[in-house]
Amino acid sequence: MKITDHIKNANGETLFSFEIVPPVKGKNIQHLYDNIDPLMEFKPPFIDVTTSREEFVYREKDGLLEKQVTRMRPGTVGICASLQHKYGVDTVPHVLCGGFTKEETEYLLVDCQYLGIENLMALRGDARKDQQYFEATKGGHSYATGLVKQIKDLNSGKYLHDDCEMDHLPDFCIGVAGYPEKHLEAPSLKSDLKRLKEKVDAGADYVVTQMFFDNQKYFEFVEAAKNIGIHIPIIPGIKPIAVKRHLQVLPQVFRIDLPQDLIDAVDGCNTNKDVRQVGIEWAIQQSKELKEAGVPVLHYYSMGKSDNIKAIAKELF
Repeated sequence: MKITDHIKNANGETLFSFEIVPPVKGKNIQHLYDNIDPLMEFKPPFIDVTTSREEFVYREKDGLLEKQVTRMRPGTVGICASLQHKYGVDTVPHVLCGGFTKEETEYLLVDCQYLGIENLMALRGDARKDQQYFEATKGGHSYATGLVKQIKDLNSGKYLHDDCEMDHLPDFCIGVAGYPEKHLEAPSLKSDLKRLKEKVDAGADYVVTQMFFDNQKYFEFVEAAKNIGIHIPIIPGIKPIAVKRHLQVLPQVFRIDLPQDLIDAVDGCNTNKDVRQVGIEWAIQQSKELKEAGVPVLHYYSMGKSDNIKAIAKELF
């Protein structure tokens, strides 16, 4: 079922969902199941699965270092199919511009259609670790708007190059990212909202936001989006702080602000176990306020751990 249909069928009730990261290459999927199992009691209608882009590594060959391409967390579409089969839940693979040509993207979309995966999250993706700024892959999309258009084209039966007759057209539901505190590369929040409007006009069906820790930022973002004509569901993304170094890492990586009360609470912790509890309590209060405001879904960034997400969900669902 489409994410938008799940939201419609909920009749105003806030749904629970979460995002997971594929295991690194060589690890067993059972570890992933072990972290998902405790969250299924809260009946998530869908689970997001991230995609990692390529990395370059240097390996020795004939006494010389040779540059090679690798992906440390492959298997997103396979994991999505596995989760749908095991749990009877819809899954949302992340589809990236970075690291993929348009042809590779088309193959991925065809695989999703074969497997009955109806929802996709269309993202530009981050710069590679060896790049200071994002650079489009040769033959790939530069922006998520182009990716959304390619997905919509396939929904209409239009392949990139081939002229094939389809038994039935795909009908992918497309999610895109939104940034309550603006994308780190955007010159202003207003210009960032214009980019979001372009994605919506290209065919996006819903938005999931970057993490934020001040609900007012989300409420203002939703209002500003409505004011420029964005009327699709905007799902808040929540990440509970788990370790003390998040105070430095999260603002640096995601260019977000942390409320002073949260900073003070984390600074007052003696151990990361204490920090984890602070993160849980903050996310619970944040989630309660968002739920009372009638958000369509509370979407949690689990990063492969479920104990803190379970503690939060237990208080809300």
